[in-house]
Amino acid sequence: MDNRLRLTTTIEGIWYLANQALAFRGHDESVDSSNRGNFVEILKSFARMNIEVEKVVLDKAPHNAQYIAHDIQKQILHIFATKVKKKICAKLGKNKYCILVDKSLDESGKEQMAIIPRFVDCDGFIRERFFDIVSVVDTNALTLKQKICKVLDNNGILVENMRGQGYDGASNIRGSWNGLQALFLQDYPYAYYVHCFAHPLQLALNGATKDVKVVWRFFSMLTNIVNFVSASAKRHNELNLIRKAELKKLLDSGELETGRGLNQGRSLKRAGATRWGSHFASITRLMSSFKETKILLQEISEHGPNQQFRSDAESNYIAMMSFEFVFALLLIDKIMGLTNFLCQVFQKKKTQDIVSALNFVENTKSQFQDMRAHDWDDLFMSVVSFCEQHGIDVPDMSYRYMMGTRRSCQQQDFITVEHYNRIDAFNDVIDCMLRELNDRFPEQTVELLILSSVLDPRSSFKSFNIGHPCKLAEKFYPGDFNPSDLKGLEIELRYFQNDIHGLPCFKDLTTLPQLCQQFVETTLAENYHLLYRLIQLVLTLPVSTATTERAFSCIRIINNRLRSTIADEFLADCMILHIEREFANIIDNEEVIEEFKISMPRRVQF
Repeated sequence: MDNRLRLTTTIEGIWYLANQALAFRGHDESVDSSNRGNFVEILKSFARMNIEVEKVVLDKAPHNAQYIAHDIQKQILHIFATKVKKKICAKLGKNKYCILVDKSLDESGKEQMAIIPRFVDCDGFIRERFFDIVSVVDTNALTLKQKICKVLDNNGILVENMRGQGYDGASNIRGSWNGLQALFLQDYPYAYYVHCFAHPLQLALNGATKDVKVVWRFFSMLTNIVNFVSASAKRHNELNLIRKAELKKLLDSGELETGRGLNQGRSLKRAGATRWGSHFASITRLMSSFKETKILLQEISEHGPNQQFRSDAESNYIAMMSFEFVFALLLIDKIMGLTNFLCQVFQKKKTQDIVSALNFVENTKSQFQDMRAHDWDDLFMSVVSFCEQHGIDVPDMSYRYMMGTRRSCQQQDFITVEHYNRIDAFNDVIDCMLRELNDRFPEQTVELLILSSVLDPRSSFKSFNIGHPCKLAEKFYPGDFNPSDLKGLEIELRYFQNDIHGLPCFKDLTTLPQLCQQFVETTLAENYHLLYRLIQLVLTLPVSTATTERAFSCIRIINNRLRSTIADEFLADCMILHIEREFANIIDNEEVIEEFKISMPRRVQF
């Protein structure tokens, strides 16, 4: 019983540290050390709180049965991780699934590959579960495929049940001939590849900045201003002092109100190279701190420590106080407000389905078109108001100037300032954005996605027809529907068409996942089992690889600068316990003890 209590205490300590992604070992774990590391210190904490534990753990235990050795910690952690994987496999069962895969370097410079299955569980809910992270020596497609198949086979997941692949746009993954998706399609022809929606959106924004000169110049100036102001702690502190002084004036005059979370001090934010959401944050931060940034640049240009600082501050001040910069600032803020919302939608919910994602893309395109047709006057008035507020000169919109170089006496290249800003800037940016979105999301050319959209329950199934689901099953999933199933599916669809308007459970549904859940809750999945199977297959198609990005964020918590030499197996076990704690929380200690007795019989003294 003493040994069992010691082992239970060890299990609780390991579970806590893994769940919180904390380090196990200390720099000095000897008996004389004042800090023996998180694991030993938490056992000492348990001992101080429970007299029974205090009597048997650590120094009170026999040296051959303390159960605190590093290999025992690893083994118990591995038992936890294995049990979590088994629970995920039990949820997956024999259902069809999709894999989400991405790669990233960890702190030690190793290339790590996260593997996440996406599937519909027995309750009709979409699940994306972190399953494993594997270190890969090289990133060629064949090596990645072998690693993925090995992980799936070792855990009893049938590779032939794969019905989707979700990756980013790396050439070794999306290559049509030798890419990872092509290699899987050669062996499993129904594992359709879907490019991460959030990644093409970032590429679309990147394309817009390169193609439109106004946007390109704006981001160049924005980068210079933010880098100059944020380059030193002194300038950062001066900006905060100016902001506090301005806030005090506004509060004293009654223009602002106090309240919890209001009027917080914020610094300018640099835009990241790969995260276009950071560009939107950089723009909004500058807009909210425009006056303070202007005052700071003006003070440095007049009283800077040397001529170089004064010149840099003056050039940034001149660029910032130009009408072109302010016009682009408000224009990009308006456009990126829409695209940032779309990007967040793709990455926020694990239950996002591909039909809803395409609807969001179409909605965004529609809003861009509406903006192009009707929002010029509102944008221009807001730019003028912003310029008047900050003392920026507004040019005469009717002023005509020569555009480019006149090539002949008959050719007139004179245009007005309004024409340039409206046609060559406002319309051009929106047109470029629409063109990029159409190129990145060519839904009219992707038949699989078009056929899937007819199952969308919005507006009382207005797009539903019997022919498209049958064609979808026949053409894209012949391995899941034999000829007799196709005939049965057509009959089910005819009955379902009548039930759409007759059964109250189908009213007010807006997404395909809601329809899937209703099938399970009302037991209609048994009556319409073929249609339910088809809906499950559509829902397994991925929208984004945001879940893999979250896994890499977890890597940086566990494998950080101070813990850069963690073994691959230890890292993977810690990650699955930290990420999938929903399953780890229900593991019984007695089960772990029994597994431990089987796995390490020589170390167990019961």
